[in-house]
Amino acid sequence: MHTPTVLTIAGFDPYGGAGIQIDTKTIHALGGYALSATTAITAQNSQGVVGTEPVSSEMLRLQLATLLDDVNVDAVKIGMLSNTGLIEVVVDMIKQYQLTNIVLDPVLVSSSGMRLLTMDAIEVMVSHLFPLCCLVTPNLMETNTLLGTEYKGALKENLLMAHGLFELGAECVLLKGGHTLEKEAVDCLVEPSGMACFSTPRVETSHTHGTGCLLSSAIATHLSKGLSLKESVHYAKDFLYDKLCCSGGLKLQYQEVNISRSEPLF
Repeated sequence: MHTPTVLTIAGFDPYGGAGIQIDTKTIHALGGYALSATTAITAQNSQGVVGTEPVSSEMLRLQLATLLDDVNVDAVKIGMLSNTGLIEVVVDMIKQYQLTNIVLDPVLVSSSGMRLLTMDAIEVMVSHLFPLCCLVTPNLMETNTLLGTEYKGALKENLLMAHGLFELGAECVLLKGGHTLEKEAVDCLVEPSGMACFSTPRVETSHTHGTGCLLSSAIATHLSKGLSLKESVHYAKDFLYDKLCCSGGLKLQYQEVNISRSEPLF
């Protein structure tokens, strides 16, 4: 008997709504214990990302080795990776410590438009990291970037997108519906054995900062408890929907009003 333990490898968000901060909040809210290794320091707030600075490969390796030499982890969530060197470290450590239940949120560009992964690193992530993950969770824009396509986000396109990602080395994919054309937010889990879709009503809210981080870390947490991939996605989707519905209860005092913002979920 032990506390389900999840390692999050992601960027630091000083605003507290994405990256390691929301991962840790989510993992603990769902009854797990979060370990974390920082890949980059960011400067961001409710209006977007204004700067990033990756940690050195040596520091990331030291963080991971120090944690993994001491604690067994049940699942891993991977977010922002910044560059080729950091991806190579993560790949090495996954193999060295035989890590399993790995969920990759392929963070490429922030919602405000800042590039968070260098172009040369995308190919390394796809060729070396994708095959090690039990699930990859791209949104529509990330899928189109990875595939070089212009899908619009219709449900009928999902199998085409999924098979394109399979050809890149992904084992299973969760195609997220937050940016699609469908009336409801439909996330589709595509495994080699078939597709399962999970739908919730869309929620009108300004609290959308870190939704992808929350979802992927929630999936990893449920996997750490021994649930199946389908069960983990189902419960994580419900958790995200609940947080979206309740997010208006978080009221921060801003310096300026009447500005479009992407605020934290909780």
